[in-house]
Amino acid sequence: MKKILCILCMTTALLGVTACGIGDTNTTYDRYEIGKQGRASTGRIVSMIQVDIAGSSEGGTLVGGAVGGIAGAIGGGAIGSGRGSALMSLAGGTLGALAGGAIGGAAQQVATKDTAFEFMVQKANGEVIPVVQTNELGLKPGDNVVLVEIAGKTRIRSKY
Repeated sequence: MKKILCILCMTTALLGVTACGIGDTNTTYDRYEIGKQGRASTGRIVSMIQVDIAGSSEGGTLVGGAVGGIAGAIGGGAIGSGRGSALMSLAGGTLGALAGGAIGGAAQQVATKDTAFEFMVQKANGEVIPVVQTNELGLKPGDNVVLVEIAGKTRIRSKY
């Protein structure tokens, strides 16, 4: 029983770790963007609304499934005896992987759900474009801004 309790504690701890991560913000760049040439243009924010950003279950499903599979296999092996031990390990591993994947994915999705803003920016040439990003810079309608485009991503910066 102690063995199973220990496995459950380790599983919970690992799932908790996978749910933590740095979110994608307007001041965070991906490693592949470093050194890439981009373009900059100027504009003015004409409006903004708050939007919900759906969470991602990618990392949590994988780690949760792996941890659940291992925990289920060990737990199943502890329950069975003789030939039944291997069968119970297989069944426990399979069920543990499915349950762990579902739980890990759901936890990751909740942990990565966020809010951002959809900014409508009128460029200097008159074109109005939407840009969705977080607002650590405290941007607001009427602000003159610089649009920075690098590697297919556009970010809004305060005009210098």
